[in-house]
Amino acid sequence: MPLKILHLTYDMRIGGTEQVIKNLILGTDASRFTMSVLCIESPLGPFAEDLINQDIHIEALSRKPGFDASLISQIRQHIKEHKIDIIHCHQYTPYVYGALGALMTPAKVIFTEHGRFYPDSTTWKRKVINPLLHRFTHATTAISAATRDALVEFEFIPKRDIEVIYNGIIGVEPEPSQLESLKQQYPIAEQCTLFGTIARLDPIKNHSMMLRAFKRVIDAGVDANLMIVGDGEERANTEALINELDLSQHVFMTGYEPKPHAHLALMDIYLLPSLSEGTSMTLLEAMYLGKPCIVTHAGGNPEIVIHNETGFVTPNDDEQAFADAMITLAQNKPLQEAFGRASKEQFINTFDINNMTITYEALYKKLCPYPRA
Repeated sequence: MPLKILHLTYDMRIGGTEQVIKNLILGTDASRFTMSVLCIESPLGPFAEDLINQDIHIEALSRKPGFDASLISQIRQHIKEHKIDIIHCHQYTPYVYGALGALMTPAKVIFTEHGRFYPDSTTWKRKVINPLLHRFTHATTAISAATRDALVEFEFIPKRDIEVIYNGIIGVEPEPSQLESLKQQYPIAEQCTLFGTIARLDPIKNHSMMLRAFKRVIDAGVDANLMIVGDGEERANTEALINELDLSQHVFMTGYEPKPHAHLALMDIYLLPSLSEGTSMTLLEAMYLGKPCIVTHAGGNPEIVIHNETGFVTPNDDEQAFADAMITLAQNKPLQEAFGRASKEQFINTFDINNMTITYEALYKKLCPYPRA
């Protein structure tokens, strides 16, 4: 009989945490584990539809503003009704509700932290409550060493009790027809370097620093274009800055793309200028496609991109350093190719979906060798 694993999360809209849950469910051995999802908020979101089409059971609750104590009893009832062996809580708030809901049930509790807010902070309540919750938590994992260290500093969880499990993805090759269509839509000269980034247009992603750095690249005489894939609250500000910097002829803004694999394949060098980052899924996708990467020293970025081996890691929010890295890489094709090969190898060794699923499967079996009768 398979172990019953319940993933507790906010929702299944498009995002990094949600993609990890989806990949983990689809990548795990279905003969050994029966996966389901319980969201504490509605609506479910697009990733839920993908999983429902794969016959994965998903339900959604409706969390009320503030601390909604009614969720605890609803989660407890769900655990009992579905005879859940392990409740895997993703992110802090679902973890609080999930750990409390699992009390007085046989279900084991796993807490996975996927990333931190910027700037990070804590409260005296967490200093009191978290050590108590941790006593009833059977395993705690973090997606990077930086995220683990934040749990220690801001959530008061002992470092020795936190296991780092890196995210893994299923690499996707773009359809040749899609790639050819994009080349027609965005004609780029053969000698021109195409920088690119894929992220929601949000202040945390720091597109403004990237654009100012790119202006320095153009002013240095580098033949380059920049592709920005994504949409969000910062779109108007981003477009205004492009005009202010007189970069309209060099920057392509594609808007939101649900499956931007062809866009990523078209890029020569992938950029991630974030102020804060857990494990960027698009960064992993870039590495799968063998792209050299330039990232800021934020969150898990320097654990993913090895400086001077798979790309460049620059100081956080340092416009000049970011520009210098872009210029150096754009002017050195052999270095681009070397970084790209190393990037692909790093992905295979560390960030392939199988590495993540095998590690979590082992954790599930360690916590619960036998399913409930």
